Amino acid sequence: MRTRHSRRWTTCLVIAVVAGSAAGCGNSPETTSAPAPRPASDTRQPTEAERTAERAALAAYAGYLDASREASRDSDPRHPKLTRFLADPLLTRVRVAIDATRRHGAVRTGTLKSAPTVTAVSLDGDPPTVEIQDCLDATGYRLVYAKDKRVVPGSGGSRHLATATATRYPDGRWLISAGAAHEDQPC
Repeated sequence: MRTRHSRRWTTCLVIAVVAGSAAGCGNSPETTSAPAPRPASDTRQPTEAERTAERAALAAYAGYLDASREASRDSDPRHPKLTRFLADPLLTRVRVAIDATRRHGAVRTGTLKSAPTVTAVSLDGDPPTVEIQDCLDATGYRLVYAKDKRVVPGSGGSRHLATATATRYPDGRWLISAGAAHEDQPC
């Protein structure tokens, strides 16, 4: 006989893993604002170094989404691909969220659609960063109970804004180190 899960647990699971970018259970979602888009009046062409950074950051972001989808589907907070594309503090937040979902017997299934764009490149910073803005479509990405594949009540997805920061580390790798789902901002 399945025991009834509390409303807090269901809410926690809904918040916990939207591609790993929401805050973990018990914490409020990050309330960071989206990076300002490049002004239309900025006619300066990006340098080759900036274009290279943009490509590397977007590749890391795509890897992050794929790795977190795989880890969420398998309920594996130690999925090996996570460390290939994520760095702390986001890596720890994603692992905690996936583990909380696993402990409650749920997994993620379905499709998460993404349309990322680079909004800012800062190669002069220490460390260098690239800001990414995305319109995540999680309407087909469901949280289900692993045992019987029933949808977790209240876990329906939406189309919403997400932001991420890619950071270049001393070894030259670009990793996603910060991210937030802005579920209150549809796109």
